[in-house]
Formats: sequence, structure tokens, C-alpha cells
Amino acid sequence: MIPTTSSALYLDGISVSFDGFKALNNLSLELALGELRAVIGPNGAGKSTMMDVITGKTRPDTGTALFLGQHDLTRLDEARIANLGIGRKFQKPSVIETLTVWENLELALAGNRAPWEAIFRIMCSRDQSNIRAVAERVGLTDTLAKLGGDLSHGQKQWLEIGMLLLQEPEVLLVDEPAAGMTDAETMKTAELLKGLAGEHTLMVVEHDMEFVEALDCKVTVLHEGRVLAEGSLSHVSSNSEVIDVYLGR
Repeated sequence: MIPTTSSALYLDGISVSFDGFKALNNLSLELALGELRAVIGPNGAGKSTMMDVITGKTRPDTGTALFLGQHDLTRLDEARIANLGIGRKFQKPSVIETLTVWENLELALAGNRAPWEAIFRIMCSRDQSNIRAVAERVGLTDTLAKLGGDLSHGQKQWLEIGMLLLQEPEVLLVDEPAAGMTDAETMKTAELLKGLAGEHTLMVVEHDMEFVEALDCKVTVLHEGRVLAEGSLSHVSSNSEVIDVYLGR
């Protein structure tokens, strides 16, 4: 029986083992609609495996994973979950460097269509308006004619976020967006993600504590496949176990 919940994401008792190693160990986590949540923890804590479960890449051994309180993510494949409205941005941008920023965004927009529509469509004014609005949202209006390969690392990250936004996801899973960015790009990215909260639900996995502090949101600390602590950054930073296993390193 599916539990009653109005959360965007609801994970309860999720366990995943690989050759005897427990990547997730009775993990329980809940994100409210429109929430921005940062997830931190040492390497091997289970952060990537958790996102793999949410996106259907990995099937848990046990546990419940619900999207919008009604979709059982443990029974759906990756394509179905993406179509339902869960988007994932990996650490390394997947921008097509030989296409322009506009063409990358146009290709992302085509992902919402049936294959024959994507091939034979003529872009309507609404499509063009959506692309321009998203480009402005992620700060790339002045780069629409640039090739993806000519963008800075930060701009490539923003472009990929823009490509995700054109898919109109309810939930965005964002993996280490600040990695490799300049300080200015890092702060701009934090402001961008904060601005998306409310319209979207965001889970941001990150190691950069200055970036997490700039997000100014609830923080979940994972360790050995489970939630070790949860709360504001100042709250979890003062937790002796968190200091021992992560922050003190």
C-alpha cells in the first residue's frame, strides 16, 4: 500500500547493496514541494546512489520511493521517470560543444515532443519565447549565437540547467554544480538555484561549503548510506558526528 504524502519526493527505508557493500542503508528522506535542499557527505556516503534510485537507474533492494505521493519510482524506468518530471544534471556538463547555445536549448525543447514532431516541426513563436526566457533566466542571453565549446565552465553549467528547465521538470537533481567554477560563477549559480526554488523542487549535492552556505537552505548529511544529520548548515556543522566523519577532514 502506497503511503499518503503530499511531498515532491518521499524516500523511506531505501537500501541498496552492491556485492555485499551497502551503498544505501535504510535511507529515509523527504522533500516538500518547491523546496531547495542541499545534500552533503563524504565520498561513498551514498549521494549518487540515492539520485540513481530517484531517477530509476538503480533499483533498491528494499524501501519506498514516491514522486508527488503517487508514482512509485522503484517500479518505473529512467525514461518514464524523466517524462513524469524529474530532471538530473550531472557534475560534468553534457552540452553539445559543436552546437550554439540556441541550438542546444532548441534540442532540449524538442525532447518534450514525439520523435516525428521533433524532426518535422517548425518552431512556433511560443517555442522561441520559451528559449529566450530560459536563456535570460540562466544569464545566457548574450551568448545565444556562441558555440557550446566556447563557453566558460560556469556558462556550460548554466546552459545545462537551462536545457533541463525547458523540459519543465517538477524536481531537479543537481550534482556538484559549483565544481570548477570561479568564485563569481559559484555565487551566481547559488542565486540561480535559489531563484528556481518554489517553482521547482531542487536537490543539490555539493562539497563546497561556501556554496552550500550561499544556498541558505536545509541541509541533509549522508554517511554510510543513511541520514546522519539534518537541519540548517550551522546546525549540522555543530554536530560532533558530522565534524568527525566529514567537516573535520
